[in-house]
Amino acid sequence: MIISRTPFRISFFGGGTDYPTWVEKHGGAVLSTTFDKYNYITCRWLPPFFDHKYRIAYSRLERVLNPLEIEHPAIRAVLNNYESELGMEIHCDDDLPSRSGLGSSSSFMVGLLHALEALNGRRASPKWLAREAIRYEQSVLGDNVGSQDQVAAAFGGLNIIHFRPDGNFKVEPLILSQERKRDFGRYLMLFFTGFSRIASEIAKSQIDNMDQKERTLHSMRGMVDEGVEILSSEADLRTFGELLHDAWVKKRSLSDKISMESLDAIYDQARKHGAIGGKLLGAGGGGFMLFFVEPDKQESVRQALANLIYVPFKFESDGAQIVYYRV
Repeated sequence: MIISRTPFRISFFGGGTDYPTWVEKHGGAVLSTTFDKYNYITCRWLPPFFDHKYRIAYSRLERVLNPLEIEHPAIRAVLNNYESELGMEIHCDDDLPSRSGLGSSSSFMVGLLHALEALNGRRASPKWLAREAIRYEQSVLGDNVGSQDQVAAAFGGLNIIHFRPDGNFKVEPLILSQERKRDFGRYLMLFFTGFSRIASEIAKSQIDNMDQKERTLHSMRGMVDEGVEILSSEADLRTFGELLHDAWVKKRSLSDKISMESLDAIYDQARKHGAIGGKLLGAGGGGFMLFFVEPDKQESVRQALANLIYVPFKFESDGAQIVYYRV
C-alpha cells in the first residue's frame, strides 16, 4: 500500500502570468506558499478475487474492468498509462473542499502520479512530478490551467516560481528569518465562502482577454517583485496587505467572471472590520478568500464573517511526500 500526501497552495501575486499563452510571449512569475492542508492518495494492487479490476473511491465509487471505463477524467487519463495485469484500488481524500481556489486539482494530479510511481517501485523527483502534472492537465486533459499550482504542490514551501518562454521553470525559495516568516503568517486569515466553481471555465475567460489586459498582467507580474522586497526587508508588513488589495482590484478587472456581488460583499465587510487587503484565491468565482489582518483586529473580522468557515493554517515546506510505503 502507498499513501501520498500533497499540500495545497496559497498564491499571493503573479497569478495569470503562469498561463501558457502568456508565458510563451512574456515569461511569468508567482509568489506563493504551500500550507498544512493536504490531498491524500492511497493506492494498492488489488487481489484477483473480484468482478472488477479497478476500484476508485473519491466523492463517488467506481468499479470497472478497464481504465477507459473510469468516469473521473484525470484518473482515467493517468491510469491509461499505468495499466498492468494486476488490478488497482485508489482512494482519494482531501482536508479541504475541491474546486475552491487552493490548487486542489493540481495537488490531486501530483499526488496521484507520485503514488503510482511509488507503487511501481520508482522514485519521482519534484521537478518530474510538476512537469508531468502540467503535461496531463494542459495537454492531455486540455484544461485551461496555468502552471503554478503543479510546481507549488510538488516542491512545497514559500517560493518565487519563475516561468520562462522556453517552457522551463525555476523555483526560488524566499529566504526569510524565522521571526519574519512567523510574523508574516500571523497576519493571514483564510475563510471558505461556501461557493465552488470550475476553475478551467473561469480561467478561459481570462485567457481570452489577455491581449486586451496586457498592461494589467505586466503590472501583476511586477507585484511579485514588490511583495518579495517587502517580505525580505524590514518594511512594515502592513504594506504587503495594501499590495494584496491592489492586486485584487487588478485581478477583478481581468474578467467579469472572477468575482460576483456576494463575494464583493464579503470582501468589503472584511475590509470594514480591519482587513488591510485580501483576495479570492485561485481563478475566481468562489471558494476560499484570504485576508491580511493585523493580529489585534482578527477577532473583529472573524465576528464580521461569522457565517463563513474560518480555517487556521500554518506554512509547510515539505511538498509532495510519500508518507506510507509498504509493497
